This record gives sequence, structure tokens and C-alpha cells, in this order.
Amino acid sequence: MRMRLNTFAIISLLALFFMLSTGSSCNKKNKYVPVEENPVGPQFEADSAFAYCYQQCAFGPRMMNSISHDECGKWIASKFESFGCEVELQEASLKGYDGTMLKSTNIIAHFQPEKPRHILLCAHWDSRPWADNDPDSANWHTPVMAANDGASGVAVMMEVARLLQQTDSLDLGVDFVCFDAEDWGAPQWSDHSGEDTWALGSQYWASHHPTTPYQTLFGILLDMVGGQGAQFYQEGMSLRYAPSVVNYVWRAAHAAGYSSYFPMSTGGGVTDDHIPVNEKAGIPTIDIINHYPDCRESSFGPTWHTVFDDMNHIDKNTLKAVGQTVIQVLFTL
Repeated sequence: MRMRLNTFAIISLLALFFMLSTGSSCNKKNKYVPVEENPVGPQFEADSAFAYCYQQCAFGPRMMNSISHDECGKWIASKFESFGCEVELQEASLKGYDGTMLKSTNIIAHFQPEKPRHILLCAHWDSRPWADNDPDSANWHTPVMAANDGASGVAVMMEVARLLQQTDSLDLGVDFVCFDAEDWGAPQWSDHSGEDTWALGSQYWASHHPTTPYQTLFGILLDMVGGQGAQFYQEGMSLRYAPSVVNYVWRAAHAAGYSSYFPMSTGGGVTDDHIPVNEKAGIPTIDIINHYPDCRESSFGPTWHTVFDDMNHIDKNTLKAVGQTVIQVLFTL
């Protein structure tokens, strides 16, 4: 649900829209103007993010209705609390594609909630129960460790939260949301199908998004942001819902020095947590998600929904590129 805007908020949003729209890559009449490197904000510590990713995986696969899932959720909430965030747990019983009732918990952490302008950062924290894209069919019912597809996005958000606690120069509030029940979508070996079987936690969050005393300017979803050899093309649904935000974030990546990770090229459209956030919560939100155009196994990369999505295939350089880009975005608004 979107709040009514007061005069100050309207003026601020108009100014932001003008800033984001200038030189938009979606306007074919405008040529892309190269961005001069000018990093701002604190240095994102990739070693720290890597450790947060490792610690999530140490609980084991975090599939729904499991002890490892519940214990990891408690740990995630406690980490955000330790970074000075106000944490709330949004619990719900959600029905999976096969009728299974899923004990879901969206973990919501607010940094500087008193600020009038906020940015939404989000990722999913559950892991895929089945490695249904594994090259070995014997693994199709094996849970995925989900180091990249889940843990990496949460790890980047944790490191951002840790750094924000150490600075008093950010004139923004940040809402970190760890969505649950994203990866219970119907497996390839089942007779079920449907895009609405995915992203159950974000669907619930977006449908119950309350009126807030602040304005959320836009959101950034982080999904699979730690893989080896990853690049982050401009995702198709993000360009549909929030093209000016895509342009702003990709230019921030180039200014931070990570143009090789964020090419000014379009990738495919993805069914992901940002869809309900756009459609139901009304928050313009983009997806930073890896895209491998030449990968034979999957355009999401060779480890996607396989038993190989583990810490051995997480790259600190990738975590650094994404994390520093997020810092650049926050400290240039």
C-alpha cells in the first residue's frame, strides 16, 4: 500500500526522478555517456561478506520447515540487531505448490527508521529443497546448499548494515528485508507449474505492506550475487517496472569502478521477488541477478539449482563488486 505524499515528498521524488532519468539507457534517442570513476562511501569488505555467506551455509540447507532453516533465521535476525537495526519478524503459513504448508518468516531490519526517505534492500534467505537442475538426475531430490542462490544476497546486505552502523553521514533510512519461501517453486520433475509458486514470502510481504510515515524511493533485490565469473546484465522486468532506477544503479556501478561486472546490456526477464514488490507494494524495485548468456547449463550459471551451489563456487571479487555498487548508490542519493 502506498502512502499519500506530502508536498516535501512530492518535490523530493520529482527531483530524484529527474536525476535518475537523465541519460536513461532506455531512451534510444540518448547515447550512453561514459561514467567517470568516482567511488564514494565506505569500503565494502568482501572477506566479511564471504564469512556471512559461509556462516549461513554452516547451518546446512535452509529449506522450509527444517531445523537448519529456523536456526539460521534466528542467527540472521540477531546479526541485524547487532548492527543497530530494529528487527521485526513477519510470520505466516503459506501454501506451497503441492499443498504443503510452509512455516515462513520474513526478516525485516530497519536502519534509521526515523529518516523521511528510505531505500529498500532485499534478498531471499531460504534455499531450494531440490537440485532439480543438476546434471545428475540422482541429485534431483537433494537439497541445495544455496551459497549463491540465497546466502550471497543476505551476506551482502549484512555487510552493508555493518558498515552503515559505523557512519553517521547517511541521510537515508534503509529497510533490509530477507524474504522467505522464495525457492519452493514447482520443481522441473513435477507435474505442477506456474510462476505464482515462486516468491511466496515476498508475495505475502507485498500484500501486507503497511502505510509508512516515510517514503520508500525505490528497492534493490540482490539474488545470486556471489558466483564465480558472474556478470549482472540489466534484467528485463526491472527495465519494465523501474528503468530509471536500473540506469541509476548501473551508472553507480560504473562510477564505483565495476563496469566489467555491470555491462550496459539487457539480460532476460526473471520471475523473482521484485515482481510482487512492484505490482503489489507499489515500490519501484529492480533485480541485480547474475546472467550467463553463454552458459550451457543455465543462463543463471552452472551451479544454479545443483549440488554445486556451495562455498567452493563463491567469489569474493563478485561480492565486492555488488556490495560496493550498493554502497555507491546509498551514498550518492
